[in-house]
Amino acid sequence: MNDRTKSFTGTKTSAYSPQISGDTPVQYVKGVGPARARILERLGINTVEDILFYFPWRYEDRRHLKKINSLAYGSLQTTLCEVASANIITTPRKKMKILELAVADETGFLKARWFNQPYLKKYFKKGQKIILSGVVKGNPYNGIGPEMDNPDFELLSEDDRLVHTSRIVPVYRAAEGISPKQLRTLMFNTSSTYSFLLEDYLPGYIRERNNLMPLSRAVREAHFPEECSDVSALNKGISPAHRRLVFDEFFLLELGLALLKKRETFERGISFTDRGVLASRFLQGLPFELTGAQKRVVAQIREDMQRPVPMNRLVHGDVGCGKTVVALVSMLIAVENGYQACLMAPTELLAEQHFINIHRMVEALGLKVALLTSGTKERLVDDISSGTVQIVVGTHALIQERVRFRNLGLAIIDEQHRFGVLQRATLRSKGFNPDILVMTATPIPRTLAMTLYGDLDVSIIDELPAGRRPVITKVFFPSQKDMIYSLIKAELSKGRQVYIVYPLIEESERLDLKSAMEGAEAFRRIFSDRRTGLVHGRMRHDEREAVMAQFKAGDIDILVATTVIEVGIDVPNASLMLIVHAERFGLAQLHQLRGRIGRGSYDSYCLLMAYPPFSEEARRRLRAMESTSDGFRIAEEDLAIRGPGDFFGTRQSGIPELKMANIIRDMELLESARREAFDLIDAEPDLAGHPLLKETLLKRWRGRLELVKS
Repeated sequence: MNDRTKSFTGTKTSAYSPQISGDTPVQYVKGVGPARARILERLGINTVEDILFYFPWRYEDRRHLKKINSLAYGSLQTTLCEVASANIITTPRKKMKILELAVADETGFLKARWFNQPYLKKYFKKGQKIILSGVVKGNPYNGIGPEMDNPDFELLSEDDRLVHTSRIVPVYRAAEGISPKQLRTLMFNTSSTYSFLLEDYLPGYIRERNNLMPLSRAVREAHFPEECSDVSALNKGISPAHRRLVFDEFFLLELGLALLKKRETFERGISFTDRGVLASRFLQGLPFELTGAQKRVVAQIREDMQRPVPMNRLVHGDVGCGKTVVALVSMLIAVENGYQACLMAPTELLAEQHFINIHRMVEALGLKVALLTSGTKERLVDDISSGTVQIVVGTHALIQERVRFRNLGLAIIDEQHRFGVLQRATLRSKGFNPDILVMTATPIPRTLAMTLYGDLDVSIIDELPAGRRPVITKVFFPSQKDMIYSLIKAELSKGRQVYIVYPLIEESERLDLKSAMEGAEAFRRIFSDRRTGLVHGRMRHDEREAVMAQFKAGDIDILVATTVIEVGIDVPNASLMLIVHAERFGLAQLHQLRGRIGRGSYDSYCLLMAYPPFSEEARRRLRAMESTSDGFRIAEEDLAIRGPGDFFGTRQSGIPELKMANIIRDMELLESARREAFDLIDAEPDLAGHPLLKETLLKRWRGRLELVKS
């Protein structure tokens, strides 16, 4: 059974189907059967409960159907009419088959067309009553009167007007083998018959305090609205029924996070003694002083590590704010106490860059640092288990069963949004409740951090190192290449260095993107008096490292690269970055790339080469890059453009998926749900007085609350 909330009791039954419960396979619902059950499975519907929680994606107002003579041109309209004729027309040149349908009511005629769908003709018999919904247009070349191209249609019989018309009608995402009308009929019958089985697991006082309708009523209303007459509110997901369902998603999510946070306060952890000898030696050897924000976060981590309960802290901040140094200080505290520390990164490239930076920083302290990836030899695995290696940097390979630590005291996870709660728990199980430090270079909006990391304490590094200046960012188009070359030439003449970033390694005709390899050749020709290097993800680690080292040393003037340089390289002398096909990059990635420059005390420039045509979303991303260098504002805009979906599901495995809720639109509900959830767990950590809520919670998290306990 899937992760929908369990709100049924085994004893409660329907008058229509005495054996039906929430767990009943959907094939036993009237009107389904084995064949249709296989179709519904493609929509994620396997049980009665699933079908009740499969909600419409939009609503149409069919309460006031328009007569044909009052249809408004240029807008989406719905009319009830009768089929007059249906003919297939074949175009002479392209041999396209067009179904032309003439329909009428007592006020006039309307013509509808469907292109390359001749099979639809079988549905339309003369005299058949039909509802058409589409954009109304006129045809200046052929006849007069209103027309619709490819409208939605429904065939009507006398007994189904209350489901498909004369009301606010729900529209469901269908699948091949079941039409929207068939799915709507099934949903009408199911929600009418079985929504009464839903038992409310939400404590009554929480429901009353937040003015929420009962669950069964909310489910019926979300499917076939009777009480809410505002179609706009329904389509925006803010009707009273939607409000209840959104609150439930947030509440069950936050309740799980609150439970995780509460459990950790009861667990014994490692109480580190902060003698600070190694950390002090390390900090004294740095060529710069920590910023105030770095010092504040280091103090918070030191305090956490001295407590006898496991640390669970998230450190996030903008690109280049100095998280690696903060992470290293915490590692050195663990090592000085005789424990091992590890850092897990989501890709081999990220892990390699962290390894290089950390190794370089701590080698003078006499510590052994190792890089662990999927191809690591057994000998290194043995060195980790024996304790010979004090600091391990790696990928997912760190959580493989073959990898054992002698005494893991601190685990650091980089770019946490690419890992899940479950992976964090598996890493914790490698030691006896080691401290956990989570880092991300992607600034996270407060509401998203609250949602994803509600079980973590949060530290923000909100200050860039002294001397850092905002990067000047501007969008360019192919016609402005000469201007770009002039800007590059001007920076090179000052003795500066330049990055050129491409999205692909080799030319792809399918995507028509400029490749890094072709680009490197072109820049070698254009700037023949300069040294041009190339680095990409398919190069061997040692080759890649050699090129990057040459660039850092100033032996390469222009570095052509793919996104492998997104993290890791710190070259203060690099003052210009050109990103080719910038319209194809995500906003967070563009901001990460831009963070590679602006590390010196002089002006730096990020040039975004965009190739039209591109989408409105791409336009918004480019505008955001031009308008601000503030990572938190970038993150807010990124969330507004993409929506919260990417942060859930497969990426954030272990976090229940939000299907109705939207953390931008529903921010107030999120905060209310969070407050109620944390208050309830504070008062009653075992939820003993709320057995149905506890059962629902465990099912919503698919048992992961038990696993996270490890």
